[in-house]
Amino acid sequence: MKPLALFGGTFDPVHLGHLSVAWEAAELLDAEVRLMPANVPPHKPAPLANAEQRVAMLHAALQKQDRLAVDTRELRRGGPSYTYDTLCELRAEVGARPLVLLLGVDAFAGLPSWHRWRELFEVAHLGVLSRPGVEPELPHTLWTEIEARRTDDVAELHAHPAGCVIELAVTPLEISATRIRELLAAGRDPRYLLPCGLFEDPALLAPYRRT
Repeated sequence: MKPLALFGGTFDPVHLGHLSVAWEAAELLDAEVRLMPANVPPHKPAPLANAEQRVAMLHAALQKQDRLAVDTRELRRGGPSYTYDTLCELRAEVGARPLVLLLGVDAFAGLPSWHRWRELFEVAHLGVLSRPGVEPELPHTLWTEIEARRTDDVAELHAHPAGCVIELAVTPLEISATRIRELLAAGRDPRYLLPCGLFEDPALLAPYRRT
């Protein structure tokens, strides 16, 4: 059974940097990847675009492909988006299917500040999206927790529902959602930073343009 991988974020807006690493992770893991917009991120300011607008942008961005999908459960649940709660909900739905939580290196390094972070390993694997050849700097408490869980064998993730940590060397695109919002607010066109689908309907990017 192919793993189900989750890639969360505010996606305010979704951009090519998000999509490229999600696509590579899907190929490296031979997994279905769902992009999961957060409702109220505990570690970030509230998104500029509302939930409905961000979902519309994601659907527009993911047209004409079948490897990446959208999961809106955190938006439907309301309240703070705690990853542990989301993974427990998914685990109840998928049974023994492998789950993989995809995290960038910076987010992974901050894992000890997360809600019930040690229990994440009981419900999912962790896939750390890293630059090729760059060893992440992690706090001692995190190294201690993951030392026995690390693997470079994707087959281990397919064989077990949860508990492993794998590093996925992807090609990160240095694209900033903050910079995109600034460009749009200034009336400029971030044409090659965003998926083409977001330009098909002017209303999709309206939350970021000054009126």
